[in-house]
Amino acid sequence: MYAILLPLLPLLTTLIVAVGDERSRRARAQLAIFPIGAAFCGAIATLYIVATQGPISIRFYDPNSMASLTFPIGLHIDRLSAVMMVLISGVGTVIYAYSIDYMYQDPHEPRYLALIGLALFVLLCLVSSANLMMLFLFWQLLSYLLYLLAHNHAHAGTLGGAFKTFTLLRVGDIAFLAGIVLAHALYGTLEFPALFAKAAESSVTLSPLPGWEISGATAVTLLLFIGGMSKSAQFPFHIWLPHYLYAPTPATALLHAGIINAGGYLINRLAPLFGLSSTTLHVAFVVGTLTAIVGATMMLAQNDIKKTLGFSTVGQMGYMIMECGLGAFSLAVFHLIAHGLFKATMFLNSGNVIHKARQEAHFPHADRQEEEQAFSPLTWSTGFATTLMIPLLILLVTHGVLRIPLLESQGTVIFLFFIWITSSQAILTLTRLRAVPSWEVSGAMLVTLLFVVFVYLFAVESFTAFLYPNPAEVASYFQAADLPNWLFDSIVLMATVMTVLSWCYLYLRAHGRTVWMPAWVEGLRSRFYVLFMNQLYVDGLYDRFGRAIAQTASRLDNRAER
Repeated sequence: MYAILLPLLPLLTTLIVAVGDERSRRARAQLAIFPIGAAFCGAIATLYIVATQGPISIRFYDPNSMASLTFPIGLHIDRLSAVMMVLISGVGTVIYAYSIDYMYQDPHEPRYLALIGLALFVLLCLVSSANLMMLFLFWQLLSYLLYLLAHNHAHAGTLGGAFKTFTLLRVGDIAFLAGIVLAHALYGTLEFPALFAKAAESSVTLSPLPGWEISGATAVTLLLFIGGMSKSAQFPFHIWLPHYLYAPTPATALLHAGIINAGGYLINRLAPLFGLSSTTLHVAFVVGTLTAIVGATMMLAQNDIKKTLGFSTVGQMGYMIMECGLGAFSLAVFHLIAHGLFKATMFLNSGNVIHKARQEAHFPHADRQEEEQAFSPLTWSTGFATTLMIPLLILLVTHGVLRIPLLESQGTVIFLFFIWITSSQAILTLTRLRAVPSWEVSGAMLVTLLFVVFVYLFAVESFTAFLYPNPAEVASYFQAADLPNWLFDSIVLMATVMTVLSWCYLYLRAHGRTVWMPAWVEGLRSRFYVLFMNQLYVDGLYDRFGRAIAQTASRLDNRAER
């Protein structure tokens, strides 16, 4: 029963901060960090217990009673839930500690710190929910808290961003609720184990339009996926995330490290259900890929550090959903954790970068003298060669040492490409270290290569075995997500050619060589830059659509009155 205390400890933080007079405000703010730290320690202990003794289930209702839909409060903590609880409580502890000094001059600091504790409580309850209805209730509370955590509603930009966030999330929540209603109508339960078992046994089909039939699992998962799309800022629901950056930096750090991962967690929580529908997995792959491309491209065209980080998160969430669409659910969780830790650190440090840029006129740009230094041939040849050799090295290692059957698992091949791109980015970054002796940079490149390839591969393989101990279950997910061979081969070939050509282009430009481009390509590049800098003008389209709906509703209301 001690597991019940874990989500409740952040509530104690909220009470400590909210109750008291002004004189003790500072002391209460500092004291309130201890319940969150205790929740982190308890989450680690829970992870160990769950890993060694099995899931923990506590229910305060009868699953077979209809009354469970009105009071569906209970906990089901398995390995996935325990891992997420460790991540949320750990990151939450750091963010709350940072917020104490960050917000101490704000007159509304107690309200803000209390909301941080409340948000952690909601997140911990969400990831430990015993059924789909409880998950949805806390999913809703999280949407309301996002509006409140914007904090400075007297600022027009903050208020507009918070309202846009609240409005767009409602669209996804309607689809989420529709999916829950349909799941209960088809399978008669919302309890996770029973829901998965009945869905696997059911062969019901639906006909939403004449001549068009889809399976019940496909209909349910498509609706639930739309709900996950909105919370994880997938295209075209992504526009709320960049507009939320007026919120205090610790709030955006918590958003990008924890709240934004709710969509990925939802898909992984319902992985046995999503694994029954190849159609939904293919839709997730397409949406995730498009979001990753759009997010990364928009990130490169921004001139504001927080917007750059915001669109980076959009791209990374696209990668995560794309991995789910490939059936690599455990890889998506691994990506989710790594991105959460990395992005929280980046946001908490963004203020220091802005401060330094204001103090030093040349920062973050390099000195002119440094720019004129030539790249070391040893550095570039090492980076270029190792980057192009990575695919062959990965194939040999995975097929020979780890004995992964590459031809039988498309998801594994995409995973190897992800490692390749990650290694290439890290090695390309090291080529900028021109003030360091070239042999040291080359050595760092080789160490980076070995670290990313070997450690990352073994870590993800162990993580997969930890989350999904049944190899047959993992194989079934990859099989359900298989793409047509011609399409899969085309994607692999296109990604390889584009990566190699990009390295060649960067190599030539870095050595000051002229790269001939047709005039129409240069003009097209400038137009694309403006297009992505303005975020594809999606904001304007949404505003026009909103005004059109409001005008239509007003006219209908006037007719009804007449």
